[in-house]
Amino acid sequence: MDKKRMCIAIPASVVSDTPHLREKTSKIGLIGRAAAIFRVNEIIVYPDNPKVNQRAEMDLIALLLSYMETPQYLRKRLFKLRPQLRYAGILPPLRTPHHPLNRRIKDLKIDEYREGVTLSETGEGTLIDIGVEKPALFINKKLHRNRRVTVRITKIEKQIEVELANRDEIPSYWGYKIAVEHNSLGKAVRSEDFDLIVATSKYGAPFTHVAAKMTEKWEKANRILVVFGAPTQGLYEIAKQEGLSLDDITDFVVNMVPSQGTETIRTEEALFASLAILNAHFGF
Repeated sequence: MDKKRMCIAIPASVVSDTPHLREKTSKIGLIGRAAAIFRVNEIIVYPDNPKVNQRAEMDLIALLLSYMETPQYLRKRLFKLRPQLRYAGILPPLRTPHHPLNRRIKDLKIDEYREGVTLSETGEGTLIDIGVEKPALFINKKLHRNRRVTVRITKIEKQIEVELANRDEIPSYWGYKIAVEHNSLGKAVRSEDFDLIVATSKYGAPFTHVAAKMTEKWEKANRILVVFGAPTQGLYEIAKQEGLSLDDITDFVVNMVPSQGTETIRTEEALFASLAILNAHFGF
C-alpha cells in the first residue's frame, strides 16, 4: 500500500488576530511544529474572507513555514533578507530527519539522504552544498544554480558523490510542502484529488460518534485533507460566504474537542488537538 499523504488546510486569517509581526511569527512557528510532529506532508493556505485582500497574510504564512521547513544550513543560500523574516530567529527548530545536526563529513553514511542546494557546474557534474565541510558532486548532470534538491549519498571518499532522490520514496518523514490557494476554500478542497476530506468544527459530530465510519474511509484513503477554520469564523461560515454547504464539500464535519471549556479554539490549538486525536486513533 502506498504511504498515506496527510494534508492540512489553514486560513489566511490565522494571523489576523495578532497585530505584531513577532507574535505572528510565533504563531506560525506553532503551526509548523504541529505539522512536523504529526508528519503532515502538505500545508494548504487558503483565503477565508472574500471582502479583504489576504495576499500579504498568505505570503507571510507560506514564507515563514517554508523557512522553518528548510534545513538551517541551506537558509542563507535560499532566503534573501526580507522584513517578513525579521523575527525568524524565534521560530522553533523542527528537528525532523531532514534537519540533521551532523555537519561533518566523517559522520556521513552511505545511502544517507540529505537536502542540498546546487552551487556550480564542473567538468564532472554539479557541486551541491549538503551541509558539511565540502560540497558533494552529482556526476554527469548539469543543474541550475541555487536549486534545492534531495540527494542520497553514494560515495564518501576525497570527493563525496550523490544522486538525486525522490523525497516521497524516503522511508522517514521528510518535511512538508506549502501550497497557496488564492481562490477560495471550495477551490482548495477541490484542487487536488483527495480520498478523504475532514472538516473540523464545534458544530460537527463528536469524533467518537463518527470514528467507526471514518475508519472505513481512512484505511482506503491515500490522500487525506483535514481543514481548519479561522479565529473569528468557523468553516460553516466560511463555506456559506462562498455559497457552499460545508457538509456537501467534505466527507465528515467533526468536533474534535466536544464540551470545550473556551468559547473558541485558536487554529494552532485546534491543529495540535485534532492531529493528536487522529494520530492516536488511526496511527498515521
